[in-house]
Amino acid sequence: MIEEFIRFILSNFTLTFLVIGLLFSLVAIARAPKPITTAVIVEKLISWHVFWAIGVCFFYNFVMHSIFGKTAAAFIGWADSPFQFEVGTASLGFSVVGFLAAFRSFDLRLAAIVGPAFFALGAAGGHIYQMITAHNFAPGNAGVIFYLDILIPLFGFLLLWLAHRFSLNGGH
Repeated sequence: MIEEFIRFILSNFTLTFLVIGLLFSLVAIARAPKPITTAVIVEKLISWHVFWAIGVCFFYNFVMHSIFGKTAAAFIGWADSPFQFEVGTASLGFSVVGFLAAFRSFDLRLAAIVGPAFFALGAAGGHIYQMITAHNFAPGNAGVIFYLDILIPLFGFLLLWLAHRFSLNGGH
């Protein structure tokens, strides 16, 4: 049972890191000076979201596609390819920007969310295409990762909108 739980956490890493980011946000909100304003809540949510769902998540993706490429490809339902390393290095770039932006300005957070969002939404489109044309319903193509390829960008865009609305870090 523990082995299955660990496998689920590692296989559905986008969900894992999204949840960890939300948990860190809750702790940060609880520890924030009172009274806690909406701006403080949004600040904690976006900073930990960028750190975990972008920085850590894309670093994990880098490791999986660059070092464990055969395993990652099999999970997606694809053959291994030299493009695995390219996906890995793109993920490393997103990760670095995520770590740099997590506790910085609105503009850096905008960059940290928008680039990976287009990557993830494009991947979701690719997953849909593979489901329709190749009947690829492998867990890494049609499972939790597919849904999170849509949900995480939408959540990131919502956080950006809220941060701009409440003028966090200048919000311009």
